[in-house]
Parts: sequence; C-alpha cells; structure tokens
Amino acid sequence: MNLKDLSKELPYKWRVQSTKYGKTTCVAYIDARDCQDLLDEVVGPENWQSMFYEENGLLFCKVGIFCVNIGGKGENGVDYTSHDWVWKSDTGSESKVEKDKGHVSDAFKRACVSWGIGRFLYRLPIQTLTTKQWKGKDYPYAPEKDKIIFDGETLTKYINWKLKNNK
Repeated sequence: MNLKDLSKELPYKWRVQSTKYGKTTCVAYIDARDCQDLLDEVVGPENWQSMFYEENGLLFCKVGIFCVNIGGKGENGVDYTSHDWVWKSDTGSESKVEKDKGHVSDAFKRACVSWGIGRFLYRLPIQTLTTKQWKGKDYPYAPEKDKIIFDGETLTKYINWKLKNNK
C-alpha cells in the first residue's frame, strides 16, 4: 500500500458555485463515491473506514486507514512491526440541494482531502462564464454555441472543451 497513490488526479466534473451580475463561477469537484473507490483501490476496502460525529454543533467526519509500520527487529529479536488506525478528520457544510446528505458527503470528502484525495482540485482555476436568463433565472451561457447550459453534464463538457481549446 502506497498512500501517495491517494493523491493521484481523478476524473472530475464542474458545478456552478455562484451566480451574480451576469457572471457565474464554476468549480471542479469529485463526488464521495470517487473517494471511496480510490480508497478501495489504494488501501483495500477492508483497510479504511469513516465515522461521523458532532462537535460544537458541527458535523465532522473522520477517515481512518489501517497502517502497518515495519520497524524491523530490535534487541533480543523483538519485532517492532506495528499495526494501527490513523485518523484524519474535517467538517463539512450543508448542500443547497440536499441539506443533510450534502453535509455528510462534504464532511467525508474534506476528511479525504486530508489524506490527499482530490487535493489537486484546489490547484485548478475557477472558471467564470457569462449567464443568460431563461424564465427569470440566470444560467451559464456558451456564446460560441449560443446555448444556455441547464445541467452539470453539459457544463462539464463545455468547460472541458473551453480549456482544451483555450477559449
């Protein structure tokens, strides 16, 4: 098990973070299942776990990985190999869509970032798009395609296309 493999870049999606004054900012993200899949792949499904707890009114998640420290043999042939759970935790924030589920998912993903999972996302630039109104609401707009973007899959394809073509 090489814990550095938890830092590898994963496929990611884009979502709207905020919309104001005819502009929308979009950020890259992965979902909790991506984190779980990477933990399974790198450390094995039996060697990690997560626990949720509340502290000072905040929901926290801690992610533990069962680590083996190979210390070798000491004097008198004593084996210094140790096995122990190592825990890292963080809190999350509520989702605008599914309040409780989003809060749990966010806390889990933030705890995973402590292990390196998804940390690459913080190095990606925030994308700013213009908006266009439809039925009184602002939506991201793709002027090159004269298309209003209503869903996350289309948003992800559009931003990736823009980045690839330096638009």
